[in-house]
Amino acid sequence: MWFKNLKIYRLSTAWTLSAEALADKLAPAAFTPGNNLQAQSLGWVPVREGGPLVHAVRGQLLLSLRAEKKLLPSTVVNQVARARAQDLEAQQGFKPGRKQMKELKEQVFDELLPRAFSITRDTAVWIDPVNHWLVIDAAAAAKADEVLGLLAKSIDPFPAEPLYVEQSPSAAMTGWLAGDEAPANFTIDQDTELAAGGDSRAAVRYVRHTPEIEDLRRHIASGKQCTRLAMTWADRISFVLTEGLDVKRVAPQDVLKENADAAGLAEDQRFDSDMALMTGELAKLLDDLVQALGGEKK
Repeated sequence: MWFKNLKIYRLSTAWTLSAEALADKLAPAAFTPGNNLQAQSLGWVPVREGGPLVHAVRGQLLLSLRAEKKLLPSTVVNQVARARAQDLEAQQGFKPGRKQMKELKEQVFDELLPRAFSITRDTAVWIDPVNHWLVIDAAAAAKADEVLGLLAKSIDPFPAEPLYVEQSPSAAMTGWLAGDEAPANFTIDQDTELAAGGDSRAAVRYVRHTPEIEDLRRHIASGKQCTRLAMTWADRISFVLTEGLDVKRVAPQDVLKENADAAGLAEDQRFDSDMALMTGELAKLLDDLVQALGGEKK
């Protein structure tokens, strides 16, 4: 159940909600399947089937947001609209104008929507009231925004705050590469990306390849900055850090997998054990990462 990607926020220090109180606040926005006229519907669902909206283990909280979206490609809408436009042109003797085409596409969209297929996806959210983290398992900003938007509607005051660090990730990663030295408790792995600023955006990427230090310094001297860097924390978790302070491709290393596999627990107990292990390890990783970036900017 490990999170694969981390969108990281600070949990407000004013947070006082218990798991039960939080579930009560989420309940009015619980997920219900959309009707034929809804292109998308969002809502909270239990993390475990049949369980509560908030899954709590050792003070850590886990939520899940479900998004249901109708699959109606714009190419299909445009194709039908063009056919309708040809019929309309034959009737009125001239091509439909821009406004008429817009109205025609909207009409076609509304007609086809009830017949469109639906897909659902769930986005996990971890709330750490102990260390004050709010983390969303999402690679794309749009998915994180869905979570933050519904949280804002469900909880007042809004519990998430941006995380600010003293040194930008790009500057820090560039310094680590130029100095050929990782920060304390981290090692630098093989995947690296450097990009130039300005209009050129010239970039060089190393994939599963350890670049020579002189090559890296030459790229940095030419004005490139590190935008993505693969790293491992404490020989326990590997990940990729981005210039936007996103943590991607999170993967527990063998030592953690062995500890989890040795438990021999029932399914529900295994889930709780995995959640406790994941949240405990990620909380320590995030603390060390913030320190590696010069500490938190207040």
